[in-house]
Amino acid sequence: MTDPAKSSSEGASPVPYDGDPLAMPVQFLKGVGPARAKLLAKLDLTTVADLLFYMPRDVLDLSDVREPSTLEAGFTQTVRGAVVDTDARSLKNGRTMTAVLLRCGRDFVRGVWFNQPWMLKKFQMEDVVLFSGKPKRNQGRWEFSNPLTQWLELDDEDATTINVLPRYGLTEGLKMHEVRRIVRAAVESHLEFVPDRIPSDWFEAWKLPGIRESLRRLHLPNSVVEFESAQRRLLFEDLLEFQLAVAIRRRAWKAGDAAPVLKATPKIDSRIRRLFPFEFTAGQDKAVKEIAVDLASGRAMHRLLQADVGAGKTAIAVYAMLVTVAAGHQTALMAPTELLATQHWHTIDRALAQSRVRRRLLTGSLTAAQRREALAEIAAGEVDLVVGTQALIQKGVEFQSLGLAVIDEQHKFGVGQRAHFSLDGQHPHVLVMTATPIPRSLCLTQFGDLDISVINELPPGRQPVRTWRVFNPQTRKKAWSFIRERLGEGRQVYVVCPRVSATTSPGEESASELGFEFENEEELAGSTEEVFKQLTEGELSGFRVGLVHGQMDAQRKADAMDAFRTGETQALVATTVIEVGVDVPNATIIVVQQAERFGLSQLHQLRGRIGRGRHQGYCFLFSDATTVEVTKRLSAMEKTSDGFEIAEVDFEIRGPGDILGTRQHGALPLRFADLTRDRKLLEEARKAAFGLVESAQFDEPEFAPLKISVLERFGELMDLPRSG
Repeated sequence: MTDPAKSSSEGASPVPYDGDPLAMPVQFLKGVGPARAKLLAKLDLTTVADLLFYMPRDVLDLSDVREPSTLEAGFTQTVRGAVVDTDARSLKNGRTMTAVLLRCGRDFVRGVWFNQPWMLKKFQMEDVVLFSGKPKRNQGRWEFSNPLTQWLELDDEDATTINVLPRYGLTEGLKMHEVRRIVRAAVESHLEFVPDRIPSDWFEAWKLPGIRESLRRLHLPNSVVEFESAQRRLLFEDLLEFQLAVAIRRRAWKAGDAAPVLKATPKIDSRIRRLFPFEFTAGQDKAVKEIAVDLASGRAMHRLLQADVGAGKTAIAVYAMLVTVAAGHQTALMAPTELLATQHWHTIDRALAQSRVRRRLLTGSLTAAQRREALAEIAAGEVDLVVGTQALIQKGVEFQSLGLAVIDEQHKFGVGQRAHFSLDGQHPHVLVMTATPIPRSLCLTQFGDLDISVINELPPGRQPVRTWRVFNPQTRKKAWSFIRERLGEGRQVYVVCPRVSATTSPGEESASELGFEFENEEELAGSTEEVFKQLTEGELSGFRVGLVHGQMDAQRKADAMDAFRTGETQALVATTVIEVGVDVPNATIIVVQQAERFGLSQLHQLRGRIGRGRHQGYCFLFSDATTVEVTKRLSAMEKTSDGFEIAEVDFEIRGPGDILGTRQHGALPLRFADLTRDRKLLEEARKAAFGLVESAQFDEPEFAPLKISVLERFGELMDLPRSG
């Protein structure tokens, strides 16, 4: 094989290559060479296969371009031509006019711009451009005033024969017509080697073209319709493989080893319900029934309990855990932070104060001796119920008979952590729960292998929180006056700030993880400790103010929360450590500083800390930002208290990476699809994937290539065995 480094001519014949045709380095392709190969590598295009599957960002439709002789006045039309003359002149009153003349076949068309002399520098002789606008006749010639202009970087072939041009992402040093030519060369020389992982019998059923035809249509379309059909094929296959991975995992769970049979008999049900000082809502009852069926099935439950803030998901988790204990097995609840784990512990400990359930709190703050004692009791079966942090899945933690694992706020953990409890030969039921309403698209992807229970109603008597956006000094002054009046009546207030720094305590999120970027010390000064100082000396002077943030040790945080819970302090300045699990019914007001720094779902979580008692709740979103996006987000908070509706708006604005923290735990590995844009196609792919996996046909040899691709792409993410 010839050394590619010795081939420097960009136009030379391709270097001989005798390996896998699709794995051939791009520099061996005709018209590329080492120099252009380095530029293509910046776009992650290193092989011929990369070129063939390089999705254009869009297409330029030239099929509706008009000839000058067919133009009409009064509506928008487009012409294409080459620049043959430019002109700039001064007019009266200091005005200027710039004009560009295009040759469009045998006719000429002029574009004019007033008071935009810089436009002249944008045009070079023989540039091929499009003018779009409403033309009018001027001195016998069609003229466009301030036309929308697009420059066409064309090869000779493009200029004469092609009416639909794909447009690709570029990097400095590469021109659009060069990328088109290189991709076209790959299509013409290597398309025949592309295998189709989808059996041809399924093309019609799923309304898809074959992969080779799709790639031709993608890069060399004869019409926009052809391009869109090719784009749909690649998007569908991308989503199909992801959904197949989800469906395979779900099938594996369903067909897995037997789990303990945990029956909620009428007697057990009655005894558990008596522990709660309230009756379950209809939504809670429905969730309890769904979970009870799973627990009694003999197959491991894998269910997501999704509830809006304040809808009572913790009570459902406690119910399931007590069913497990009543059946003679152990149960564990894992929370993402020590603060939340401690909150759960207090709730459960109070509820079980008169019971014989043996319980333990297992967190990272235990001393070595306390940890050894706790682990010994858990391993010996002397503890029925354990609440903890990720300490529950660390080395050395062994359960004698784990029947149910409950994972709270699953999105704050890595994707594979809920599978950890099924190690060491045990196959417990798993209940994942979250108070962050999840958009439907993410339910079908991140949690697509789980059964889902939803509670979207609040307990009787719970009032929606009134929310206001505070964006100027006058309204801020009024807000603080209102807050002082409520404090004088005996109520309490949270004041939430972004984090003070990028360093964290164990179990806490950093500034970068929350999406905050502090550019200078002034921004840092605007957070917890500085705000605490400002409020105690200013708006809240004379009131008892507490402080809690992630850089405090566990005991100081617990003391600060206890002081607020008991009413010893009237106001609590905090970071997002109070985002979930904190329940102080007398806290009726929350102030969020720099609210633009938080996502909508997180703001909704924070708002859920109030309005949990009989008094009306009030949320003030302080923000000096006035951009369109910030206004849209904060206005959504004012308009609705429905967490599921807010989650969809948040998803549309920010995308999946920010909603569930997947940028920290591994972004969804999709090649082409976008969950916001392609929601409808995602549902089609899911239906196709689950139908296929549930059928006997999926185990036929014709689907082997598709299975291999699924396992190679998603095996690690979905905890599936990788292919050899």
